[in-house]
Amino acid sequence: MWRSSGRLPGLLLSRCRSALRRKGGDGLFTGRSNESRLKVVEALSDATAKEQEVRVQGWVRALRAQKEITFLNINDGSSLQNLQIVARPDLDIRGITFGSAVEIWGKLIQSPHKKQRAELLADKIRLVGACNPVNLPFKIKERHSLEYIRQFPHLRCKTNVFSSLLRIRSEASTAIHSFFKSNGFVHIHTPIITSNDCEGAGELFQIEPASKTAEKHDNTHFFDVPSFLTVSGQLHLEVMTGLSYTEAIDILQRSTETFKFEPKWGCDLQTEHENCLVRHCGNIPVFVVNYPYDIKPFYARDNQDHPQHTVAAVDLLVPGVGELCGGSLREERLDLLQSRLKEHGLKDTYHWYEELRQFGSVPHGGFGLGFERYLQCILGVENIKDVIPFPRFSHSCLL
Repeated sequence: MWRSSGRLPGLLLSRCRSALRRKGGDGLFTGRSNESRLKVVEALSDATAKEQEVRVQGWVRALRAQKEITFLNINDGSSLQNLQIVARPDLDIRGITFGSAVEIWGKLIQSPHKKQRAELLADKIRLVGACNPVNLPFKIKERHSLEYIRQFPHLRCKTNVFSSLLRIRSEASTAIHSFFKSNGFVHIHTPIITSNDCEGAGELFQIEPASKTAEKHDNTHFFDVPSFLTVSGQLHLEVMTGLSYTEAIDILQRSTETFKFEPKWGCDLQTEHENCLVRHCGNIPVFVVNYPYDIKPFYARDNQDHPQHTVAAVDLLVPGVGELCGGSLREERLDLLQSRLKEHGLKDTYHWYEELRQFGSVPHGGFGLGFERYLQCILGVENIKDVIPFPRFSHSCLL
């Protein structure tokens, strides 16, 4: 979570070469060390294709054996484009198949083919990790659906589509962090385990010990209070004109579309409602503001606009996804906050939150952005499970 420092008294997959490095070699990839090791992306650049002796490492993406020479396409994850290897017939390539991990020494030259900048004339090829292409779930000439790939979370990073998604995910995360950092915010790691129900829905996953024997005897909790997996870090850190909630409900009620959930004032917007509003506004991002008092968390600022009674809350709806961001102004008036907490029977639980208003509080707000939904939005990916490296959902916890 990010917090403005002005209001306050942190795919490229991580490289752990130091953990793999051994004395006299490069960990699993060992061999002659006089040639410089290049990433595939470096080898493919014009600047490096100058007939130099190099060493490359990667996985075989294609293998074509001809009468006199064999062509291998390899990739190390640094580029979507493969590096072509030209292997003489006297080189030992037994056991090398699609998916094998290899290390290759040779001369990097400019390629005579227009579709590739460089190729490597191999002097030596070493099989580092064998791969049985029959058992590998991904076949060299098949185009696999996202639903199929999703079954193999430990292997799907080997596919072009998912390795590309991981790169974009990394760049998007870096861009968001860079934006907040450059604007004077401080990165704060809020707790994953909490005793607070931030969203007020009462649908948190409770944390319990694997064995409840101790609890049965002493009737205590591990943390002395019921604890849950958090759904937001906004409370620990303490957004926009647009379509009002009332206007949104009116649009939905006048719509000719058939909804599974009837749009009524006082009910939360469902995804089908959100998508309808986005389409109604011309498939552009839409802010919906001023939601009903009774459906938003206790900390949302009371607009005191009876008889409708709304709070200063906002959701950002985007095409293809629905809600991307949700936020609100926070109730900075202690008397109103105390009244709301008492109304919900939360005064004891949130005594610490009341104290934030007693010791130099200022008017403020906060919002949360669904990072995976953001990736769905910019990539056009329909299912959120396909933008998460290791998705967790009901009845599925692979790996």
